[in-house]
Amino acid sequence: MSPALIAALPFLGALLPGLLIRSGRNVAATSCGTLTLLALIGLCLHIPGVLDGATITAHYSWIPRLGLDISFRIDGLALLFAMLILGIGLLIIIYARYYLDREDPVGQFLTYLMLFQGAMVGIVLSDNILLLLIFWELTSLSSFLLIGYWKHLPDGRQGARMALTVTAMGGLAMIGGMLILGQIAGSYRISEILAARDLVQASPLYLPALLLILTGAFTKSAQFPFHFWLPHAMAAPTPVSAYLHSATMVKAGLFLMARLWPVLAGTTEWFHIVATTGLITMLIGAVIALFKDDLKALLAFSTVSHLGMITMLLGLGTKAGAIAAVFHIINHATFKASLFMIAGIIDHGTGTRSIRLLGGLRALMPATFLIGTLAALSMAGIPPLNGFLSKEMMLQEASGTQWFGTDNLFFLIAGFASIFSVAYSLRFIWQVYMGPPRDTYPETPHEAGPGLLFGPAVLVALVVLIGLMPMTMVGWLVRASADAVTGMPTDPHIQMWHGVNPALIASIVAVTVGALLVAIHAPLQRAWDAAPRPEAEAIFDWLVGHAVSIAQALDTALHDGRLARGAAMMSVTAVAAGGLAWITGIAPPHSRPMLPISTVPFIGFVLLIVATGCVVAFHRNRILALVLIGIVGLIVSCAFVYISAPDLALTQISVEVVTVMLMLLALNFLPKRTWVETGAVRRGADALIAAMVGLGMAGLSYVILRSDFDLGTISDYLLANSYTQGGGTNVVNVILVDFRGYDTFGEITVLGIAALVIFAMTETLLTGSSARRLTNWRHDQRRAGDRHPLMLVVATRLILPISLTVGLFIFLRGHNEPGGGFIAGLIVAIALLMQYMASGFAWAQERQRVPFHALIGAGVLVAAATGVGAWLFGLPFLTSTYGYVKLPLIEKFELATAMAFDLGVFLCVLGAVMLALNSLSRIARRTGAPVNIEPMDVDPSRTVTEAQ
Repeated sequence: MSPALIAALPFLGALLPGLLIRSGRNVAATSCGTLTLLALIGLCLHIPGVLDGATITAHYSWIPRLGLDISFRIDGLALLFAMLILGIGLLIIIYARYYLDREDPVGQFLTYLMLFQGAMVGIVLSDNILLLLIFWELTSLSSFLLIGYWKHLPDGRQGARMALTVTAMGGLAMIGGMLILGQIAGSYRISEILAARDLVQASPLYLPALLLILTGAFTKSAQFPFHFWLPHAMAAPTPVSAYLHSATMVKAGLFLMARLWPVLAGTTEWFHIVATTGLITMLIGAVIALFKDDLKALLAFSTVSHLGMITMLLGLGTKAGAIAAVFHIINHATFKASLFMIAGIIDHGTGTRSIRLLGGLRALMPATFLIGTLAALSMAGIPPLNGFLSKEMMLQEASGTQWFGTDNLFFLIAGFASIFSVAYSLRFIWQVYMGPPRDTYPETPHEAGPGLLFGPAVLVALVVLIGLMPMTMVGWLVRASADAVTGMPTDPHIQMWHGVNPALIASIVAVTVGALLVAIHAPLQRAWDAAPRPEAEAIFDWLVGHAVSIAQALDTALHDGRLARGAAMMSVTAVAAGGLAWITGIAPPHSRPMLPISTVPFIGFVLLIVATGCVVAFHRNRILALVLIGIVGLIVSCAFVYISAPDLALTQISVEVVTVMLMLLALNFLPKRTWVETGAVRRGADALIAAMVGLGMAGLSYVILRSDFDLGTISDYLLANSYTQGGGTNVVNVILVDFRGYDTFGEITVLGIAALVIFAMTETLLTGSSARRLTNWRHDQRRAGDRHPLMLVVATRLILPISLTVGLFIFLRGHNEPGGGFIAGLIVAIALLMQYMASGFAWAQERQRVPFHALIGAGVLVAAATGVGAWLFGLPFLTSTYGYVKLPLIEKFELATAMAFDLGVFLCVLGAVMLALNSLSRIARRTGAPVNIEPMDVDPSRTVTEAQ
């Protein structure tokens, strides 16, 4: 199975719960589990190849100029993480099916879960750092939805916001670091970056890239000082905690450090930043976990501690450290996911997660006791379970590490953290399961059913088997993943007995002292509760609150809601930046001569200046200003004709006509004059800013027009390939429908959305208080006696067929001559607008056969279908083709798929213009404008008939 398909299957699974939930949660969960299982099977089919040293890849070119390709790879490290994500994900789906209440929207939960699963699989299989970043941010978004799944709980909403804020900010930093790394290596392909170790580490940008990337990794994996978000995320449902916060999301940062280990590790900076951060996190998490009363909070801080341990091992920069890290990633996922699920079972069975209210569950919930005890013993590092093996490997590596000039300090701190790790694990067993049963449980304890016990039982079975037979069970996987992490062959030897060494002695001391701490836990808890200490939630709320206050103060000072203020700030900033560039830079030499100017263009230029000045002078008279703006547009159209740009001229004049007509209709409901709102000083300042911007743009235009540049223009390529690749000689049209068809597709989509927004806003105006004000509207000017004059009606009837013919002609010729769908749509829209203006909206609306909404939708769909059709032939989206057809009695003519795309443009433009007119006329009718039945106010034929 292709790595791309493996990555895509969870996203496909995210679509199914919403479609199948009406069939019941069993069907929805089965569909998600089936696709997860298929992806897992497809992944396992690559195990033989990966163990033989092969790297399975899949590459699809997307935007090669930007280095953004859809590239996936499966090596040992990707195999390890993908197996954890999909394997534990399958168990979580089963567990969630039985854990969630009947009132919980299971379909929504499974959709979020599969979306997150797909994002995580995408991260670990990506071979392009830009693609990895997309999946990375998707994990932040989907985890936000999962953590805040119980929207009715304030803690859930707060935990989701905190997780999103911290991880998203780290993601932004990581984006910068990844881009720097790609620039240093000269490629965004991970496989190529990993081969550029010497180049990257020799670069002066190595440290900035390292700091930014590690910020993203540390925030995602809850490393100090970003560890506080993880415990607050425990407000999520237990399946979320078991999946995100033990086996997947929090491991994403570890994966990133492991993936980039060959290129970033091995330096002093890497060791001191990564190993030190991991060691501090390991200690802090272990100490806090011992004093938590909530089961999930205890497990959350223990997760923080173990993530710190893995980070510390990766930070050592040694092969043995990397081997121990990947081995503990496996072990931690098995015992921690099962412990989270056990915590959920206890909560379900007793109605509480408070350790103070628990105890004596050994006899009441025997299966839960057995599974939870084995998992907790593994977390404590007790032989012969798998946690003991990786803890011994960690202590052995720590014992030989020099840190800040000392030989034993690093080892002592790691051993001290191990003491608390044993203590909170033994406390989990002793205070939850041991002792006599109580009669103060919130609910009568009862054992869970097989649906809830299946997942943790499978994982604990792996805990025992890996502990007893480590090389047989996972030795092959550890070797393959360690080879991928280090970029060199490794030979792991995992066994229970290594003789008497510092690691064994430290383990014995940790178990002994840890048991003692559990025995004296009560007075320690009282001392901990009484001791002053910072609260992460309070600090986070304080920081966020002050950040919001500062942002609001800046926003209030800079943005008072007036367009003039924003335009002034933007203009002054642009002029200042341009002035600085002009003063500090070197202007290119004037290599192009000045061209002579003839009389006609000079007159047009003078008229343009006069009309523009008149707009400024008479802008308070809105109708006059609109007429003057139309004159400016007309002169600009003439300028386009003069410089041989007929397509632009046709577009400009068509847009001007439509705009003036619609604006005239809109001005009917607005004051006809603009009142003076600013004083003379403010108007003088605005005039100064406008003059500065105008002079700056004039100077910039002058320099550009008089200079040649080293880089060639794209116009040469477009002129050379317009016919051979696009099948048209009208380069402008070929650009719009082929070379930059995706831009055009986005533009018509935005145009359609704008028209629909206008329609929706009109709906708002026609209801409530706005509707009452419209009903009481009193026109501020006298109305004409002949709203629909005979001459206008007759003229528009004659113009309509001519305009439709011209529109069709412009549409058909657009690929080779000036024209196209956009211009044709405006011409037809103008013809229809004239019908509405001549005979009234009501009369014209009765003769309308196609709704304007449908025209917009049809236009977008036709354009999209044209682009999708290229995929059927293995071509990029919106790639056009063409051919020549000869019919009897007709000369040979060209047919291009771009014509279908142009048809979509035509329909969307026509529908958008007419829907805007529809909205304006509905407002007019609400203001009391008369509704005509006949096409004209005075019908001569009726008058003659009545006289006879």
